[in-house]
Amino acid sequence: MKQVIEGTKYPRTKQSIVADLRKMGVERGMTILVHSSLSRIGWVNGGATAVIQALMEAVTEEGTIVMPSQSVELSDPARWGNPPVPESWWKVIRESMPAYDPRYTPVTSALGQIAELFRSFPGVVRSNHPNYSFTAWGKDKNKILEPHSLAFGLGEQSPLGKLYNRESYVLQLGATFDSTTCFHLAEYKINYKKVISQGAPLLVEGERVWKEYQELEFREELFAEIGESYKTEHELKEGHVGSASCRLFSIKEAVDFAEKWLNQFDSIQNAKGRKDGS
Repeated sequence: MKQVIEGTKYPRTKQSIVADLRKMGVERGMTILVHSSLSRIGWVNGGATAVIQALMEAVTEEGTIVMPSQSVELSDPARWGNPPVPESWWKVIRESMPAYDPRYTPVTSALGQIAELFRSFPGVVRSNHPNYSFTAWGKDKNKILEPHSLAFGLGEQSPLGKLYNRESYVLQLGATFDSTTCFHLAEYKINYKKVISQGAPLLVEGERVWKEYQELEFREELFAEIGESYKTEHELKEGHVGSASCRLFSIKEAVDFAEKWLNQFDSIQNAKGRKDGS
């Protein structure tokens, strides 16, 4: 906190954040998928609460705010790698892990304080996916979140798929391209896919059930490079909200670009593999 205060020339407030969002191009009635870092905005009077209230004031109830609310800890321990757990633990973890409940299952800490607080705000709803849920507030929140397919939870039958099919935008509030969730949707559209088995505990008619389902093996490690390439070929709205470097861009445009980029990347990798094997 001391570093945040020292790095802030003047207190950020709900009012100043609304003004900054307007300058960024956030308008009344917009649908935005928000990725955020509270600390990068600077010292905010009211913290995450003020940022969320500012977002709501900027888009109003005529628009819709969506945030990722992933709970990736609710997953098969056999696939944990950072860190892994002993194989002798897997059975007891699967049998005792608390079931996903959209009312109180926490958002994974990597998504930050704003995403965690947003899920409990009045009027906010959350989708029912145990790993890849989203939260939303505003006019079209239910249309975007429901239903949310268990299998392939970031694909065409997910909130991302619905955001792609309407005029929606990504708003990066101090966040970087390596956390751009919409790029996952492109992974479902490309030629190369690796399907894996996942699992998570769900509540089915009030009873805890361990459910297995199909998912893709994601390649988030490519997202930063995709984003930088996208930025050089398309005009993004860029600016600052408080101290945070921010971007506003079309979800459909970004996903289409990522699909093209990934297909080209895989073609190059396959050609290299054939050459090395010859």
